[in-house]
Amino acid sequence: MSIRTAAQMRRLRDAGRVVARTLDALQRAIAPGVSTQELDEVAGAVFEREGARSGPILTYNYPGAVCISVGSEVVHGIPGPRLLRDGELVSIDVAAEVGGYYADAARTIPVGQPSKPALALVEATRAALACGIRAAQPGVTLRQVGAGIEQTAKARGFSVVRELTGHGIGRKMHEAPTVYNWAAPRSGLRLTPGLVLTIEPMLVAGNPEITIQPDGWTVVTVDNSLAAHEEHTIAVTERGPVILTLS
Repeated sequence: MSIRTAAQMRRLRDAGRVVARTLDALQRAIAPGVSTQELDEVAGAVFEREGARSGPILTYNYPGAVCISVGSEVVHGIPGPRLLRDGELVSIDVAAEVGGYYADAARTIPVGQPSKPALALVEATRAALACGIRAAQPGVTLRQVGAGIEQTAKARGFSVVRELTGHGIGRKMHEAPTVYNWAAPRSGLRLTPGLVLTIEPMLVAGNPEITIQPDGWTVVTVDNSLAAHEEHTIAVTERGPVILTLS
């Protein structure tokens, strides 16, 4: 999607605001002993209160209002009876539709008192996201954005999952272009003012190879190493990137 009117920007901001509020509510609710199903119910309550609908349910008939991935789960973890344990990392991915417009963001949240290596992974993923957002200037290629993300990850001793990407967003949850988290040769598109997309590095502490669990959704690391996921929806403007999913 390319924003052409102030009304479109307002609607995208409305969707982004709901995503941010949902993530904030989930972050407050996360604690040892809480189930991922309970967290999903928290998200559903925010959606209902805000007049929003779950993007994953609308788009893919996903079995949950939001994706909740724990430990070595990279993305698309299904909410259920699993109880969170002290020291774990929980990645929450929230996509909401409000008035025909979508926004999407993710946050990795430590449960209780995580280890120093786990915190380092979270901090590196947030730094990679910040680098990608800063790079998203008019005239810059998506390849340059991806290169900055991967360089930041490597400088901190972590790897990006190359198979998983960001994407365009707006009137649909997933639109063109594909936003790689590395310098993919085919990502030569230059950013133009008005373009709306997600930037979402997914970093792992070990081997970046992934596989899909038998449930058909949950993506995990093959070596059971920790994963983290951070994401924002941004709009490229003449003055630079504007984050639409900030708290």
